[in-house]
Amino acid sequence: MTVRILIGSRLVAVALIALAAAAGAADAQLEVKNAWVRGTVQGQTATGAFMQLKSPAGGTLVGVASPAAGAAEIHAMRMEGDLMRMRAVPQLDLPAGRTVELTSGGYHVMLLDLKRALKKGDIVPIKLTLKGKDGTVQEIEVKAEVRDLTAAGGGMMH
Repeated sequence: MTVRILIGSRLVAVALIALAAAAGAADAQLEVKNAWVRGTVQGQTATGAFMQLKSPAGGTLVGVASPAAGAAEIHAMRMEGDLMRMRAVPQLDLPAGRTVELTSGGYHVMLLDLKRALKKGDIVPIKLTLKGKDGTVQEIEVKAEVRDLTAAGGGMMH
């Protein structure tokens, strides 16, 4: 037995408008600007990705991934005594309305176990996972252009 439900065109239009509004709200959870990846040489297994992130409502960056790498991590670089140390962090807070800079001398994305050398002009997809203040989780794919190995990143090179 087949049951058919007929929906009036008005109801469909209202549903589509609501869906578009919800998608627009989700898209507004994170703005990403100037995403780029430092180029590599043959045999190099890791590099950094850099960008500016702004969450109008605030949130937390809780994950990163890329098909160009076997693993990706959020990293922080900090001075400890006379040494600059780099370590993975589980998340990065994004205060509401404030731009958070991911630079090579501070927080950044590390792409590890690279699958191939990355040359200037390549495009590297990076998936960012954001947890909103309301608990919603959103994945955003960023297309980051590869710059020269010697490109300045606002700090120390990896």
